[in-house]
Amino acid sequence: MPSMTVLATTAVPDHVRGALTRWMLEPTPGLYVGTLSARVRDELWSVVCASIDTGAAVLMYPEANEQGFALHTAGERRRIPVDFDGLTLIAFRPEEYQDAADPF
Repeated sequence: MPSMTVLATTAVPDHVRGALTRWMLEPTPGLYVGTLSARVRDELWSVVCASIDTGAAVLMYPEANEQGFALHTAGERRRIPVDFDGLTLIAFRPEEYQDAADPF
C-alpha cells in the first residue's frame, strides 16, 4: 500500500535529482515528497545511497512503531540517528569529529 514518503538531499548529483523527480514532487530544492509503494521507495533509496558521494540524504516514511515513522540516513552528517530502546533520537557529532567515520 502506498504511503507518504519524504526524502531530503544535500549535494547529490543531477541524475539522482532527475530520478527522484520522476516519482516525487520537489517543493523546495533538495526536498522530495510523494506517495510511494515500499518497492519504489526502496529502489529510489538504493539509487540515492549508491550515488551519494560527498552529499547526504534523509528518508522518512510511516512505520508501525512507537514514533509512527522510520528514519534512514546516507552520507556524512553532523546529526546522527541513534536507536534508544526502540526510539530514534538524534545525536550531534562534535565538530572536531566531523571528518571521522564513527566518533562514538
